[in-house]
Amino acid sequence: MGRRQNDSVPSRFISLSFLLVGLISCALVYTVLSVVLNPNLSSKGSNFESLALTEESSDGGCCRGIEKLELWGAAVKWGSDFKFNSSKECCQACKAMCTGIDGPCLCDTWVFCGNKKACGSKFGECWLKKQKDVFAPDRQEAGDPVIWTSGIIFGKGEGIVGLETEYGTLHIKLFPDCAPHSVAYILELLTLRHCAGCQFHRAEGRGQLWDSEGNHIKKAPFGPPFAMIQGTLEAQGTSFKKIPTEECPYIRRGSVAWVGSGPEFFISLANHQEWKKAYTVFGSVLPEDMEIAEKIAQLPTNSDVWNNINVSVLEKPVPLLVRRLKTRQGNLNKM
Repeated sequence: MGRRQNDSVPSRFISLSFLLVGLISCALVYTVLSVVLNPNLSSKGSNFESLALTEESSDGGCCRGIEKLELWGAAVKWGSDFKFNSSKECCQACKAMCTGIDGPCLCDTWVFCGNKKACGSKFGECWLKKQKDVFAPDRQEAGDPVIWTSGIIFGKGEGIVGLETEYGTLHIKLFPDCAPHSVAYILELLTLRHCAGCQFHRAEGRGQLWDSEGNHIKKAPFGPPFAMIQGTLEAQGTSFKKIPTEECPYIRRGSVAWVGSGPEFFISLANHQEWKKAYTVFGSVLPEDMEIAEKIAQLPTNSDVWNNINVSVLEKPVPLLVRRLKTRQGNLNKM
């Protein structure tokens, strides 16, 4: 599968430099960024999806779930005797049982009833559960009739998947508490026997613009190159449903994020505060694996122009396979 023409990577900072003087609001900033993100969309008649900024921090403060979903599993706290006023409090209660200090997580799933009218006497019930396999949570029901909101929690050193390439395997720590819809999609990919069409197709190194730790060099431009590798996570023969905007923190070195609503995604090789909080981050590459991403970024490329921005497209796309891995030790175990 070739490059998806309607989903380019975040390579828009150069365009912004000519527009900053005229920007008078955050809404205008986002509109400009959206135009550059989608190289084949004209500014006239384009449909821009809003990227709402969340209230929670991505640094361990996220507590999101999926509405109208009821996950099953062995109960460790019975909701009839365990109630809260919000799903966030329910999620935090589960997290408190998954610190990693005293061994494996005692809770990896939470289920909350938060609609007073629909829940009735069940309003506020918080069920904390333990899955036999948190990568394949037991789903009871889903859809409009369901009154529950559910989420999963990965403990320290858990929730790591691999993006396997011929240059090595990138170990990705997933963030289900920040991006539950995104992680649910990745878990679906794990159930497939193949990921034909999944690949990296754009690669741009740090050049002389960012140091080896991803910090921007003072007075250097912000690209090109844009210090990232971009690809697609859509298996041929499967139907992709757009992923809603979730947690949008600042992009850091190692961040794994969607371009728009997916399935285009990118791995950042640098810290990109200039990109603002515009992209759903659903995972992070283990630091020791960033050398693999750097290697891919140095492969031969051809020049191309996306929406008047110079980009580098790989001469030969790098196929990848999403794989389930055992618990991996690494710096992300601290998260």
